[in-house]
Amino acid sequence: MDHYQGRNAVITGGASGIGLAAAKEFARRGARLMLADINETALDDAVSTLRGDGVDAHGVVCDTRKLDDVVHLADEAFNVFGTVHVVFNNAGIAYAGSIVDTSHDDWRFVIDVDLWGPIHGVEAFLPRLIAQEDDSHIVFTSSFAGLIPNVGLGPYCVAKYGVVALAETLQREVRANGIGVSVLCPMIVATDLMANSERVRSSDYGPPSSSAQELPMDSTDPEVRAEDVARLTADAILANRLYIVPHQAARASIQRRFERIDRAFEDQIAEGWTH
Repeated sequence: MDHYQGRNAVITGGASGIGLAAAKEFARRGARLMLADINETALDDAVSTLRGDGVDAHGVVCDTRKLDDVVHLADEAFNVFGTVHVVFNNAGIAYAGSIVDTSHDDWRFVIDVDLWGPIHGVEAFLPRLIAQEDDSHIVFTSSFAGLIPNVGLGPYCVAKYGVVALAETLQREVRANGIGVSVLCPMIVATDLMANSERVRSSDYGPPSSSAQELPMDSTDPEVRAEDVARLTADAILANRLYIVPHQAARASIQRRFERIDRAFEDQIAEGWTH
């Protein structure tokens, strides 16, 4: 995919944060939009604002935990646009708490939204993207926590690692179909992620465990604007770049992780392992 003008983009979690910023960036470059969000009021406001700016924008209320909702979103997108060129699986929540104190319902909540949501996006859209035989791109929002684990983020890391694996595998499988894949792995972005996460949690999961807390972050953790992340993401789609890592501060930690993995081979050889 080499341009946005006249292209059609679907964005989950599109009513706020990175999703809304991406919508504005794609629209600035000429795309038509279909936003999906679980928050109907915020969704209506976002679509109304975009239309007021002259953007061809549509909204669909969608709970990405539910495959039927995401299939309905795909139905609406293809009914309205005919073709879809960008599917941005962005909807997600955050959770922090020690593994030992995390309840089963906490695990379900995080994985249902942060891993099953993107999987549902693939299930609903991928067969149609292949069938339309037009260049397209699938984007996933993961996290720096999907590349580097952190204490107090167990369920979140598990889900976000899964999203990275999904993107990496999918990228190799659909390359021949003219479908690009990217995975966004930011550190701290200026959004209302924690507040939205608490709002999304339904009675299906009960109250959060007593160990649930704010995302652990140091006062020196870099924070970038959602608008900057959106611009980087839009550029990465055109470049067909798999990994989108907005924070330069993440680089050293990622390098150290792979150095530790590589060092394990040397340690095993030194201990006599020959296989």
